[in-house]
Amino acid sequence: MIKLMADSTCDLSDAILEKYNISMAPLSILIEDQSYKDRVDIQPGTLYNILGTLKNLPTTGMPSPTEYIDIIEASIDQGYTEILCICMSSGTSGSYQSALLALEYFEEKYGETPYKMHVVDSKCMSHGSGYLLLKSALLREQGATFDELVDFNETYKTNVKHLLSVDDLDNLIKSGRLTNVSAMIGKVLKVKPIMSMRNGKGAIVAKVRGRKKVFAHYVESFINRVDLELTDFVIIGYTSDLTVAENMKLKLENETDFTGDIYIMQMGVSVGTHVGLGALSMYFFEKGDRHDGLVYNEMSALMDKKNEMIKLIRSLKDKN
Repeated sequence: MIKLMADSTCDLSDAILEKYNISMAPLSILIEDQSYKDRVDIQPGTLYNILGTLKNLPTTGMPSPTEYIDIIEASIDQGYTEILCICMSSGTSGSYQSALLALEYFEEKYGETPYKMHVVDSKCMSHGSGYLLLKSALLREQGATFDELVDFNETYKTNVKHLLSVDDLDNLIKSGRLTNVSAMIGKVLKVKPIMSMRNGKGAIVAKVRGRKKVFAHYVESFINRVDLELTDFVIIGYTSDLTVAENMKLKLENETDFTGDIYIMQMGVSVGTHVGLGALSMYFFEKGDRHDGLVYNEMSALMDKKNEMIKLIRSLKDKN
């Protein structure tokens, strides 16, 4: 049997975790000198209710190797013989390194047995690694072997498209989850930035004004980038505003031909600490030949405007 495990930044809902028996090693959260375990001692709603009132930004700590080892031992006791652990990007968290230490323990204890374990550096944030976990759970149900799941994750982990917009970049800047160049661009331009993942870290790929433009960018990106062969579901994430996520789901349903499942899930305590209130995200598998970046998108938008003007001029000439 194949066991799936992760750190708590995967942000999958309790219903999904329970349905597919996915275990999480919780990150630690330090809020005004009080330590909590993510989604064990503190739930997302509690954090978002107080986040705007805190003097200092909460800090997060990776799960200890013991957290992973406890899951490993419990899984083996339950009859699992193969364990796949999918962690948040090593570029944004120490969770992957902690899981590797647990893997060393596993190999020392079970190296000469039929048991297998593999740890994936997902290169993803939040529901990005959650996306790989849920996809792996579905593939497991369809009969995929452990080795096939390992190959799939290592092959397609960088194809998980991340779209994240935040109301304020301050939390991401203070926590170091955004590259310095991207942070400077976002602060100077004073617009609503849209981020994705680049080399395992967050980077701004577009800038828009207003929530409606965020929705439009998400829909356009989905239409142009989605790999429909791999994308049988979409995850929409939010921190403090469920209505925004529900509106995004309606836009996707009404303005695209996508007929798969669309899940709405709240971002967890660890991720919410860094992205702040009002964040909105979306995840799907994208085609492997699609470049994304701020300069690229700005140039594409400029070319689109030029093409529209050319069409207008031609139509005016035709009328005359």
